[in-house]
Amino acid sequence: MPTLDPDDVRAICLGLPEAEERTSHGNPAFFAGSKGRMFAAHLVDHHGDGRIAVWLAAPDGAQSALVDGDPDAFFVPPYVGHRGWIGVHLDRGLTRDGLAELVADAFVTVAPARLARQVEDDES
Repeated sequence: MPTLDPDDVRAICLGLPEAEERTSHGNPAFFAGSKGRMFAAHLVDHHGDGRIAVWLAAPDGAQSALVDGDPDAFFVPPYVGHRGWIGVHLDRGLTRDGLAELVADAFVTVAPARLARQVEDDES
């Protein structure tokens, strides 16, 4: 199965309004604006877990729906899972468009209202 690579993740995340990339705990992480909150992190073999994944902020209820609905594609990530975040395997056949939808949802979940509206307006 094809794997979405770091360039795919980076392009999708940085394609959102005022998104910024910074390193967080040694991994590429993406923030909603210069003072905004993190909405995504790309991790490869985090602490030896063997996963090629992105961790994403998620709207209320999404974590259980996604993880319960497709446990081969989604998981509860350590450290941030208790806050409702989702882990997404990037080597399990997820399409670029599928990842882009999940990333947009993550962004809207944490972004300031004016940035979230820009994404929501683009989607409608």
